[in-house]
Amino acid sequence: MKNVLISSFDMEVGGVERSLISMLNNFDYENYKVDLMLYSHTGEFMNLLPESPHLLNEVKAYKTFRMSIGEILKRGNLPIGIIRLFSKYKASFDRTSEHGYKQMQYMWKYALPLLPKLEKSYDVAISYLWPHYFIADKVKAKTKIAWVHTDFSTVETDKKMDLEMWIKFDHIVAVSEECKNSFVKKYPVLKRKVSVMENISSPEFVSALSQEPVENPMINDHRFKLITVARFSHAKGIDNAVKALKILQDKGYKDIAWYVVGYGGDERIIQHLISSYGLEGSFILLGKKMNPFPFMKAADLYVQPSRYEGKAVTVGEAQILSKPVLITNYPTAPSQVKNGIDGYICDLSVEGIADGVERLYIDNALREKLVNNCKKTNFGNQLELEKLYGLIR
Repeated sequence: MKNVLISSFDMEVGGVERSLISMLNNFDYENYKVDLMLYSHTGEFMNLLPESPHLLNEVKAYKTFRMSIGEILKRGNLPIGIIRLFSKYKASFDRTSEHGYKQMQYMWKYALPLLPKLEKSYDVAISYLWPHYFIADKVKAKTKIAWVHTDFSTVETDKKMDLEMWIKFDHIVAVSEECKNSFVKKYPVLKRKVSVMENISSPEFVSALSQEPVENPMINDHRFKLITVARFSHAKGIDNAVKALKILQDKGYKDIAWYVVGYGGDERIIQHLISSYGLEGSFILLGKKMNPFPFMKAADLYVQPSRYEGKAVTVGEAQILSKPVLITNYPTAPSQVKNGIDGYICDLSVEGIADGVERLYIDNALREKLVNNCKKTNFGNQLELEKLYGLIR
C-alpha cells in the first residue's frame, strides 16, 4: 500500500474545495493510505471531509497563511509578520500584481526558512492548490504532483521564481486541456510533465444536496431568475454581471432577477455598484452558502460571468442539475461547454453578457435544448482518477 500526502489551504466554501472533497470521496483507499495536510482547519466544508483520509494536525507556521498580518503580529509571530508586510510592499510596486499572485509568491518564498519540514516520507505527495512550496520544499516524497486550477495566461507571476518551484515536481496536472495549453505556453520547458485530469464530479452528491430544505427567497420569486455561484473577486466578473443587468433593465427587461451565492474581498465594490445602479431589488446577494445547490435548482439560468477560469466547478454542477448555462468566452471556455449544445458561450464583455442573457431569456427553444442535452449526459467522471493512479504508478 502506497503512502500518499495531499495538501491544500483550508475548507472554505469554494469550487476548488468542493472538487477536492469529490476527489477524496472517490479515492481508492484499498490501495492507497492517504494523509491530508490542511494549513488551516477552517471553513464550512470541514465537516464534509470523508473519514478515510487521515487529517494531520495543524502546524502554527502554516496556519499563518490564512491569517491577516494584524492577527499574525498580535499572536507574536513577528518574523512571519514582517515577511508578510515586506511581500505586500514589494508586490505594490508591480501594477500587474493587482490580484495578489506575486504577493502570495513572495510571502511563501521568503517565509520558507521559517517553515518546518514534514518528518514523514511519502511515496507520493500531491499539492492541490498553488503556490506549491510546501510539497516542493518541505516534504520528502518519491513522486511529487502539483495541480493547475487556473488559466495561467491571465495571471501575472514572477516567472523565474515560479519555474524554480514547478521544476521540483515530477508531474503537473491541469484541470482542462485549455488550462494545460495556457500553462505550457507560459512554461514550455515543463511541457513533458503536464497532463490533464478533470475535476471529479459526483452527480449523486450534487443531486442529493439540491433536495435539502433551505431558506430560499428564489422559490417565491416569479421573475426570470439567474444564478451565479462564485467568490467576489476580479476573476469572477460579478461587477460585469451587475452592469449587464443594468443594460437589460434599461432595455425594458424588468422581470429578470439575478441572484449570487458567494462572498469575498470585492463584496463592497459589488454592493456599491448595485446601489449606484438602483438594482437592490433585482441583483440580490445571498451571501456565503455551504450548499449552493438548492439555489441553483430554483433558477431558470446559470450564468458564469468570469474573466478567466481553469475549469469552473460550478458550471459542471449546474449542468448536473440540468440547468441551461451561459458562460463568457474566457480562454478555457470551449473545454467547459459545447456551445449551443449543453451550454451557451457569450462574448467576454458587459454587452456580451447582456446579449447572452437576453438571447436565452427570449429563446425558450434554445433553453429547452440545453436542458434536454444536459439531462441526457452523464456528468459523472470518477474514472478520471485512473489518470492520477497512472501517474502514481
